[in-house]
Amino acid sequence: MAIDSERLRLRPVSPDDVDRLHALDADPEVMRYVSGGDPTRRDTVADWIVPRSQAQFASHGTGMWTASLRRGDEFVGWVQLRLPRHSAEQELELSYRIARRHWGSGLATEAASALIAVTFLSTDTRRVFASAHAEHAASHRVMRKLGMRLSPMSLSADHLSGNGMDGDVEYELLREQWTASRGRHHSAGAAGRHRRAIGTTEMTA
Repeated sequence: MAIDSERLRLRPVSPDDVDRLHALDADPEVMRYVSGGDPTRRDTVADWIVPRSQAQFASHGTGMWTASLRRGDEFVGWVQLRLPRHSAEQELELSYRIARRHWGSGLATEAASALIAVTFLSTDTRRVFASAHAEHAASHRVMRKLGMRLSPMSLSADHLSGNGMDGDVEYELLREQWTASRGRHHSAGAAGRHRRAIGTTEMTA
């Protein structure tokens, strides 16, 4: 089971990925806006992150996907659509993490775009949202390239502050926005390829 984009192959995370995920989180620059630069413990990756994602795949068909280059199979990071806590809406939360040597290459946008396309084509998800630190300019660029917009909550908070954003900022992409801006570029054949890419997985919000 895999999703292919132009340069990447996405696969559901497995225990075989623990060392790669741990090494990714050992880079303080990668973790700067996640934990202040602190690495993730290996046992946290092995005993919590991977099993939690696998459980979501088993119950809802969604979770963390590792991203590797199709040429050479080099691991470059991961992208995730997960069920948000304490929400009964048909929505998923997007997150991603890319190795520093691949920053600026457009791979975060490519991985997230492929996963969002599969999700909107194959499930009844109505909204994808993501959060980024107000100072994390690169992540803001990725979200805008994906067609995401500041959510009403973030727009309201920015308006009330009167002097710019602070803390985390939420972006969102509604199904109808994706369909209007990108869905029309997907022919029936493209839709079929996306559906075949996820095999028998059924992704539900």
